[in-house]
Amino acid sequence: MDPLAPLINALHSEGRLRVWSLVITVFGDLVQYRGGEISTARLRQLLGRIGVEPGTLRTALSRLGRDGWVESERKGRTSIYRLSVKGLERFAPATTRIYAQPRTEWVSKWAIELNLNDSGTTEVTISPADAASDVAPDTDCRVVGNITDLSARYRASLLSASHRSALVALVSDLDALDGDFSDPLDAAAARLLLIHRWRRIVLRYPELPHELMPIDSPLRDPRGAVATVYKRIAPATESWLGTDGFGLEPMPLADCGFAERFGGVDKA
Repeated sequence: MDPLAPLINALHSEGRLRVWSLVITVFGDLVQYRGGEISTARLRQLLGRIGVEPGTLRTALSRLGRDGWVESERKGRTSIYRLSVKGLERFAPATTRIYAQPRTEWVSKWAIELNLNDSGTTEVTISPADAASDVAPDTDCRVVGNITDLSARYRASLLSASHRSALVALVSDLDALDGDFSDPLDAAAARLLLIHRWRRIVLRYPELPHELMPIDSPLRDPRGAVATVYKRIAPATESWLGTDGFGLEPMPLADCGFAERFGGVDKA
């Protein structure tokens, strides 16, 4: 059985596939730390492994070019794509959030922030005090201290229905990734799909510390679970990126920033 089948089926069952978004994930996870450029040949091989047709990929690249995300040039018989200046400016904040190190220590101090919204109601957020150091200048009230009581009802309110559904899908992907991904191309495709799922979660929903997760949450520590799988399949993925087989030019060596992802990744 194809080890990627559950992941590919899940990807294609979620409505119309936004291939342009997949390409953005490719740049963020597989390209930027290896010279910042990728050939159409390598893109076709990678996305073809997860069921994306060449014509669909061409359409997505054309859209990204029109929208100012990427730029391209011809090198021999292939095209090379890179992020534009505009695309690079959008990447930095997202990259920091996606690959932040999982928290391993128990939270000792919490920051509770209260802000009045336009409707006159109060929005309350709770986060580790050390993670809330960049306080917005328009914050209406901020209190730092200990949490002495937290009801199950309030915990449940912190995880929206759509966030919970996204975590259920992530659990399914993580279960599917608990297998043999020693084949370099399979590992690269698996890592792409893992980060594509994680990227959409972490950029769409507030990240709850595991101490605040509802008792029945699909995952107590999503970031830690993603980091564990990512580190396991990273070496085989790096092998594929450095290959010169199948008519592909090897990509440049990884820069030092890659090894810092999720607190430390082994490239070997």
